[in-house]
Amino acid sequence: MDTQLADWIKDTPDGKAADAILRKCVHCGFCTATCPTYQILGDELDSPRGRIYLIKQVLEGKQVTRKTQQ
Repeated sequence: MDTQLADWIKDTPDGKAADAILRKCVHCGFCTATCPTYQILGDELDSPRGRIYLIKQVLEGKQVTRKTQQ
């Protein structure tokens, strides 16, 4: 996954670790079959893949949406 981390984090140890974690997910969706929160709630944002997208959004300095805040 291509990431463009925000300036406040990109050159920090935490930013480098986060970038490595974000790049490991290939977004195949296989994790949803065993994710209890996704199985109960049925919302993509509650799956591991969805949580990775939410974390990426914050680390890239993008605006957090109302749906994200719920």
